[in-house]
Amino acid sequence: YLLFKSAEKWTESQKRRAAILFREYPDIKRAYSLSHSLRMIFNKQSIKAGARTNLAKWYQEVEQSGFDSFNTIAATLYDRSEEILNFYIHRASNAAAESFNAKIKQLRAQFRGVIDIPFFLYRLTKIYA
Repeated sequence: YLLFKSAEKWTESQKRRAAILFREYPDIKRAYSLSHSLRMIFNKQSIKAGARTNLAKWYQEVEQSGFDSFNTIAATLYDRSEEILNFYIHRASNAAAESFNAKIKQLRAQFRGVIDIPFFLYRLTKIYA
């Protein structure tokens, strides 16, 4: 559980367990450091250009680490970097759109499919507009 939290939020017992874990398994410490540094890039109040620079540094750290799983993540982030970095323009995500898509899927499931599309769109606008 402690690996999913920031080190600043660890309790005293979690700090002791982390010290033991990282001493015995240095690869876990390096992996935690990489994931935490990526988390901090998105938590930091920054501008798009600064975030791009921080991501470039993170890519270099991933290359040096030798973790194949992080290479996959880094490649995905690199391929979609412009879309991802647009988050820094207004610090908005697509969470609202994803939530609305889930509501549409739920409505479709409730009606067990859609035959009459205009009526479905009418119901959709009456319920969620």
